[in-house]
Amino acid sequence: MATIAGVTGKQFLHGTTDYVPRQYQYATTTHKVDHDMNPGLIVEPLDKDDIKSVVAFAKANKKAIAIRTGGHQYSGASSTGRDNIQLNLSNTFKSDSPDDFVYFEKGDKSFVRASVSHSLGEFNDLLGKHHAFVPHGQCTHVHLGGHVQTGGYGQLGRSFGLLGDHVLSLEIIDHDGQEKEITRSSDPDLFFAWLGGSPGNFGVLTHFSIEVYRDADYHGSLGLRAVHAYDTAKLRQLLGHLAEMSDDENFPRNYDLCISVLSADFDIPGLIAGLDEQMREEHPEIFGVDEKAKESWPRMIVVYAQYVPFGPHDKPDMEWFEQFKMGAYAPCDVEEKPMSELTAQWIFRNTREFDHPYVKRAYLTKSTTLVKDGWVDWAVRRMDEIVGPTDNGQWLSAQLQSFGGKHSMFTKNAGNGTSYSWRDSTMCMVVDNFHIPEKKGDAEAWEATNDEEGIGANGIFSKEDRRALWGSFGSFDLDSVWNTYHENRPKYERLMEARKRADPDGVFTPNTFCVKRAP
Repeated sequence: MATIAGVTGKQFLHGTTDYVPRQYQYATTTHKVDHDMNPGLIVEPLDKDDIKSVVAFAKANKKAIAIRTGGHQYSGASSTGRDNIQLNLSNTFKSDSPDDFVYFEKGDKSFVRASVSHSLGEFNDLLGKHHAFVPHGQCTHVHLGGHVQTGGYGQLGRSFGLLGDHVLSLEIIDHDGQEKEITRSSDPDLFFAWLGGSPGNFGVLTHFSIEVYRDADYHGSLGLRAVHAYDTAKLRQLLGHLAEMSDDENFPRNYDLCISVLSADFDIPGLIAGLDEQMREEHPEIFGVDEKAKESWPRMIVVYAQYVPFGPHDKPDMEWFEQFKMGAYAPCDVEEKPMSELTAQWIFRNTREFDHPYVKRAYLTKSTTLVKDGWVDWAVRRMDEIVGPTDNGQWLSAQLQSFGGKHSMFTKNAGNGTSYSWRDSTMCMVVDNFHIPEKKGDAEAWEATNDEEGIGANGIFSKEDRRALWGSFGSFDLDSVWNTYHENRPKYERLMEARKRADPDGVFTPNTFCVKRAP
């Protein structure tokens, strides 16, 4: 592999001094993944002309390009092997150029043109300056490129849907190095494929335009963040409220609820902090600024509860909030705040929860009988097995969120021209087991038990295996497990046809975690 002529940005060849920190994927599930994630060349383009040069080089030399914006793709799919190139856009389009974030209004609606390079924290800050908001995720250093293509799941899922539901146009560079703009009307098949197909496999996304909301239209929005010391009885109570909400198809759209469970954040004597801590200290310019890196927490349960009015006659049920406040670890209260401030409050400011490798699971279900089926007791028992002991070399980070009900915009936005999957889901259950290397087998066995008991024909959580691209796990060959990411064969074949058209020469096929091209 050689560097590419005509590129003005930085290039890093495999084996050179500055290569290692750029190659590092701090969100992959293990520090040493089973598949080769060591690109032959990493390019940090300065502009669109650089991107076009990389695409032309790859096409002429039969190389493939992996596209990275934040490096948070859990299975490592934003990287590639020694024969290929990684295109790192994490800083390309967030310079001083005003074109990389433009807020504008037309009548009673507001819009933003944004770049893929901004992190969620930066994007939220920029929106807040205009007293505007849009649904998005909760991890501050996830970048918009992968986030918008995989949906943009977050705290406002019931009340407003996904980030990607609000996209109006996509600005891309295609396999021929041509700049194009894709909309629902101009190219419905590619618009469909880009938003929910397989990220980075249809071309290079540089910017997108999106409709956003104004604080002024939602006076009276309320939020509560309650922190509870970890206790199995308290966890059972809180998950019971979540399950009841999830099972109720008539639950009002106004409410969103997310419950997180975290093991203690401290270095147990005799255990060495992981590679993430080393990378954060030695290469902060690559890893990102961790606003909470020096803080620690006890074992805890965190409740994020939100209400937003949609009409002059909407009134909040304050008793709904009270059930989450009782017994909180620290004093807390329901606060009336503009939605742009609440969305900032929901962001998790750490780069990642624990500085260790981890085994990931992100389950979805359409069940409306979680209470009756005993899911609450099962979930508490499974989580307590990891959180309860203080010396097992394993740490849990769990996040459980309601998305269901016939009034939920997560559900109602189905069929809006995007291909985001499983829109009839009622709950998302993320359970990540961080571990020291010696406990990898135990972490995998714990998650395997969750798979066996929770998922499948007799599963207590879901009768089918439903996964989201942002929470990918298991097989790295997406085509072999396509039915866990996409609901039916006709939909998958439509995505395959779009891939064949967008990537006929394999320029954007850097690994196997992608929708397969049609024959």
